[in-house]
Amino acid sequence: MNELLQFRPTKAIIDLSAIQYNIENLRKHLQSNVEVIAVVKANAYGHGDVQVAKAALEAGATMFAVATPEEALHLRASIEKTPIMILGAVPVNFAPYAAKANITLTVFSSEWVNEVTLMSKEFNAPLKVHIKVDSGMGRIGVRTEKELKAVYDAITMANNIEVDGIFTHFATADEEDTEQYDHQLEVFKELVASLPVKPRLVHAANTAASLVKEGVQFDAVRFGISMYGLAPSTFVEKHLPYELHPALALESELVHVKKIAKGDTVSYGGTYVAQQDEWIGTVPIGYADGVIRGLSGQEVLIDGSRAPIIGRICMDQCMIRLPRKMAVGEKVVLIGKQQQDEIQIQEWADRLDTIVYEIPCMLSQRVPRIYR
Repeated sequence: MNELLQFRPTKAIIDLSAIQYNIENLRKHLQSNVEVIAVVKANAYGHGDVQVAKAALEAGATMFAVATPEEALHLRASIEKTPIMILGAVPVNFAPYAAKANITLTVFSSEWVNEVTLMSKEFNAPLKVHIKVDSGMGRIGVRTEKELKAVYDAITMANNIEVDGIFTHFATADEEDTEQYDHQLEVFKELVASLPVKPRLVHAANTAASLVKEGVQFDAVRFGISMYGLAPSTFVEKHLPYELHPALALESELVHVKKIAKGDTVSYGGTYVAQQDEWIGTVPIGYADGVIRGLSGQEVLIDGSRAPIIGRICMDQCMIRLPRKMAVGEKVVLIGKQQQDEIQIQEWADRLDTIVYEIPCMLSQRVPRIYR
């Protein structure tokens, strides 16, 4: 959307140079022949899939990963040639669309392959697939050598279907305890070794593994949360090979300022009661934008000072207790830097007792993304 057509002052600022910095430094950390698969599912973790993908491509990514057919087609409409991989399960009836659009699918079922084979003669190009190994995550994937052989044999007997890769996903790569991680890696290596021919791309490392684990780069790594400047966990953050640059800031401004007296209440339910005469500012952002009610009490930055969100957050607005009388139009930073202070996404995650992944994904499409 054209920035000139934005009237409400609430917006998310996406720093594409930060995304490129994070990828470029990952490339320096990897062996020179290892490819970077940029994970742009969930609208690039709320940052904007097309814009992030284009920036990632310029920084050295060679493939994109999404979660659903719809995400893949949306990205393909703007980026014509770069391979796109769908990480999740895909219905059989999407296979012809994937073959036509050079979209790589995840497979883990010989029955699925057999159904697709019935229509594969009509494909105008080979359908590329990556076999998913469930080495211990417990979601989707083949779990044994027998299951892997069944899927692999079904593919090799099919028309117009080719094995382009094999991969797995670690459940605990971002944790200090390596027992499950080590087990998963061993299972994956054994299954890959059982294949008669190694596919073009063997990949296992998610963001955490690509940053802090050794001997797991294989042919490619999947770079997700840290592409956006966020560490997968506090453990990984302590062992990062380079400093991450956060890409997202969330800003708005005061649209109303008033002075209330001791005993006055603010917002639904009257849960906030002024303990003295106070200056209150109204900010046009609420839970319909992703600032959910659990963030009541979270601080924002205004003129370089911290100010708490008070009372219950409304659908479209919230109120903050100001340090003094301030003017309508004063900038409010909910996430990001202002003067000498910074509110990081981790601060929101801690308050909501969740992970940093969830925060940018919460921001609704009503909040325009402005790219810098």
